[in-house]
Amino acid sequence: MATITRYPGVRHLRSTPTTHVLQLRRGRVRRSGVGLAFWFRPLTAALSEVPVDDRELPLVAHARTADLQDVTAQVTVSYRFEEPDLVAQRLDFSIDPATGRWTGNPLDQVGRLLGELAAGHVMDALAGATLREAVTSGAGPLGRRVTAALVADERVAATGLRVLGARVGSVRADADLERALQTPARETAQAEADRSTYERRALAVERERAIAENELSNRIELASREQQLVAQEGTNARARADEAAAAGLIEARGRAERRHLQATSDAEATRLQGEADGAAERARMAALAEVPQDVLLAAALRELATHLPEIGQVTVTPDLLTGALAALTTRRGE
Repeated sequence: MATITRYPGVRHLRSTPTTHVLQLRRGRVRRSGVGLAFWFRPLTAALSEVPVDDRELPLVAHARTADLQDVTAQVTVSYRFEEPDLVAQRLDFSIDPATGRWTGNPLDQVGRLLGELAAGHVMDALAGATLREAVTSGAGPLGRRVTAALVADERVAATGLRVLGARVGSVRADADLERALQTPARETAQAEADRSTYERRALAVERERAIAENELSNRIELASREQQLVAQEGTNARARADEAAAAGLIEARGRAERRHLQATSDAEATRLQGEADGAAERARMAALAEVPQDVLLAAALRELATHLPEIGQVTVTPDLLTGALAALTTRRGE
């Protein structure tokens, strides 16, 4: 928007680099250009300000497909005022000399013009396509077709506009129709997901089976080795028992033989000792046969006395003394 400074009787206008200012006086063009700054008389000057920057116009276009289904297309049209002098003649871009604001709504006029043209081209483009084709064909081909139609439109060129391009954001059908169209794809995706899930489960089951078989094989191998170990231990135990029994038998036989030899030796020694003792006794008795009886009695008493306990005191009674004297007298009389 231009900046206007008021002074007594005159005004000063200063525009921006993105606006084209046109000054008319008495129906003739006095000034025309971008970024102008000049003095003018408000009572005799007619001013117009046309923007020359790139602009975008978003709109929603409704169309019907070949199978009589309603669709909605989101379109954005990029445009520029290519010939500002022609635009100022065809559209009302005049500004108030006091405020610098537009006296009308020129951009709304441009929006209605481009919106109707773009909507018409969208309808023409989608009229020959089915609903599925319109929704699934993509926004690029439709945008290029609408762009070519707007560029070639004579009304756009006659207004001084230049269409830079038309972008189609999306082509949407009714929500129920979209869900119906999405159902096959969703079912296909779900089937693929289910197949992947089943494959993962099958792979997991196969791995678990392999693990179980491996564990079972290990258990069988361990049981077989344990059986071999038990058998070997039994064999070793029997061998040890046999060896122990044989050793015990040999030891018992040795002990028996030793006892037999010891008994034989002891018997022989006893026999020899008895024979020796008998011979000695016979010799002693033969020697004692020639010894007088009283000497033998005295020797016997002495021998007896050696085996008697120690006598601290002896009491001789008359009866004992009488008996002893009588016995002694009798032996002498004999």
